[in-house]
Amino acid sequence: MSTNIKTVSTRDFEDVITTVAKYVAGLQAGRADGVAEAFHRDAVMYGFASGQLLGGTIKNLYEFVEKNGAAPAIKTRLDVLAITPTTAVVRVDMEKDAIGANYTDFHTLIKLDGTWQIIAKVFHMYEG
Repeated sequence: MSTNIKTVSTRDFEDVITTVAKYVAGLQAGRADGVAEAFHRDAVMYGFASGQLLGGTIKNLYEFVEKNGAAPAIKTRLDVLAITPTTAVVRVDMEKDAIGANYTDFHTLIKLDGTWQIIAKVFHMYEG
């Protein structure tokens, strides 16, 4: 006999979005420490900007935020693409970051000790 059990609570969806929203709020305010609230300390990021592959430790993102400051005109849409009891993937559609660029990010999250954190960011920067 099969069981029909809901394995992911609505609360988990909300908590995942809340975590990624911390990233967006940090970008908007131009605060690397605010952005860091969303990420696991060992998080990584990789993606394409101006046709070049960039990547490595998430500290690269913090340095970008410190260098370029606030993004008061930023617009985003957050979509949970997949979620399990301990993992999630969120797409961030972003317009007008601190340098006026547009992006699509895919954030992979992990739930550790009851807390959702971004463990990896993969992104694509659009030209113009």
